[in-house]
Amino acid sequence: MRPVFEIRTDDLSGAPTRDLIALHLAGMHAHSPPGHVFALGESGLAAAQVTVWSAWAGTAIAGLCALRELGDGTGELKSMRTHPDFLRRGVAAALLEHAIGEARRRGYSRLSLETGSGAGFAPALALYRKRGFSDGAAFGDYVKSEFNQFLHLPL
Repeated sequence: MRPVFEIRTDDLSGAPTRDLIALHLAGMHAHSPPGHVFALGESGLAAAQVTVWSAWAGTAIAGLCALRELGDGTGELKSMRTHPDFLRRGVAAALLEHAIGEARRRGYSRLSLETGSGAGFAPALALYRKRGFSDGAAFGDYVKSEFNQFLHLPL
């Protein structure tokens, strides 16, 4: 049985959340060349069209994810990150299910994401594809390159 995590809306004010965002950005920069990282930092995650959720195991942050409204009846999954102490314990799957559920409640027709293409992104890609996301075209302001890829889930 998978552990249960408390998933709650996050206002980005807590040090554990800010630390995990910093870790997320560092990881993105470690696996993608300069100019090819589109992860949101604290200011981007604080934007009005973005909702951030964090997963907690007691008082420890286990992960975070964000959903950005694109304004065309679709949403974009942003900033999925599991804390290293909670890898392979179902955190990302729980957050992904939460974000998909919220996208459905909002009436979105599709949930999309942009991610890297290197080996460091393989675990996340496997999770997304297992959940039904499939490869597709660039969306929004993104431009396709050899360093990124786009996945979409019809809702």
